[in-house]
Amino acid sequence: MARMVQALLSAVDVLGVRIHDVTEDEALALLERFVEEGVARRVVTPNPEIVMLARRDPGYRALLNRSDLAIPDGIGLLLAARANGHPLRAHVRGTDLVRRLARRSAERGWRWFLVGGRPGVAEAAAARLGQDFPKLQIAGTYAGAPDPSEDRAIREQIAASGEVQVLLVAYGGGAQERWIERNQAATGVPVQMGVGGVLDFLSGQVPRAPEWVRRLELEWAYRLAKEPWRWRRQLALPAFAVLAATEALRKRRAGE
Repeated sequence: MARMVQALLSAVDVLGVRIHDVTEDEALALLERFVEEGVARRVVTPNPEIVMLARRDPGYRALLNRSDLAIPDGIGLLLAARANGHPLRAHVRGTDLVRRLARRSAERGWRWFLVGGRPGVAEAAAARLGQDFPKLQIAGTYAGAPDPSEDRAIREQIAASGEVQVLLVAYGGGAQERWIERNQAATGVPVQMGVGGVLDFLSGQVPRAPEWVRRLELEWAYRLAKEPWRWRRQLALPAFAVLAATEALRKRRAGE
């Protein structure tokens, strides 16, 4: 059934990366369906930085495009899609989607496992989630590392925790998606989601932008102000904007 639903999902190509045109409600409904079906699925959260990384790495781009769900997690994706004449309907923020899934998981008794993040971050995120959603069952946490040599140890930690329905992997763009693809079948967890810095937000170690900043789509600027060391990574944003504008202009001229 999930494959049928995916076939009905429309998708937009943003500089070679497939982005599903879903709202937050639709993404949540699809994650619920994945859990109910019990088949291991891979969820990715592309943003402009990830798209730029995928442009430099065809293998990674292909991996993203094989995912079961790719949410539009970045206002830049929406602007690029609109410029190309194929607008996405919603900006689906990974942190918001994860929190809504946590609420639903608490209601349904679905168990979670958190992998990755800096030492102590996954544990802190689990503690905060437990405070916000007291009935949410966190089966375990494990920082580990994305190197393939660590895969077996991480899988053993997950297996020892019992049945798990949701696996969040926070090794950053590129590493986390590769880790999930390598271990997806072996873990068998229905929802396996690369979440990047979401655990930092959930743990409270990195403050989220105020709601009014999020409404203005200026989260990237707020995070840069809070973490100035990110400026090198943020260089991907103007490069993405230039490429997206150039691509839109090229297609417009070709259409004319």
